[in-house]
Amino acid sequence: MNTCHRPQRSAYRRILGALLLSALMLLPSPFVSAKGLVEFSPALLGRVESKFGKEAVLRLQALKKLVESNQALSENDKIKIVNDFFNRVPYYTDLQHWKVKDYWATPFEKLTTYGGDCEDYSIAKYFTLRELGVPDDRLRIMYVKAINWGEAHMVLTYFPKPRTIPLVLDNLNPRILPANQRKDLIPVYSFNGDGLWLAKERGTGKRAGSSSKIGLWSDLQRRVQQ
Repeated sequence: MNTCHRPQRSAYRRILGALLLSALMLLPSPFVSAKGLVEFSPALLGRVESKFGKEAVLRLQALKKLVESNQALSENDKIKIVNDFFNRVPYYTDLQHWKVKDYWATPFEKLTTYGGDCEDYSIAKYFTLRELGVPDDRLRIMYVKAINWGEAHMVLTYFPKPRTIPLVLDNLNPRILPANQRKDLIPVYSFNGDGLWLAKERGTGKRAGSSSKIGLWSDLQRRVQQ
């Protein structure tokens, strides 16, 4: 079973510092839509095939088909399909895959390079579910501590209704379970396109302002637009 395998303590300090700054600033942050996530021009697909091979093109086409063919499904079915789709992608640390300590990949990058770590799984699931029409206020990317591994980890959480226990979409455990059944995960903070929240047990947490001050998240959203 894989974990993020990163320099976790320094990462925690750096990112939590950004969160505290954001909480103080309380700056508004408009959601950067994932619209266009599955719109791949023939020219772009040609470049992808030239650089990454035909299999990369097929993966992008599979994502496009997933989004276009499943708009009418229930949200529970959507989260299962998306969770299963991305969990099939191989796991690699950022150092292995990108040759840097910390990099948050777009869904496009994850599928074309065919790999990623826990952040990349969570991010890809988040943007794909947004494309499938799941409202932003039902989704949060959550940093947790994985007790069994003693490391930081990232998952995507889905709230069926406001102020309820969310469901956890995870690459470590393929089963989608309520957060209160994931005793192996300790929540730290969560964020989405609208804001960020400091964790409070396994519920919704306390809102702490905008997510715009998380540098890796802001950079990611710019690349999604591109």
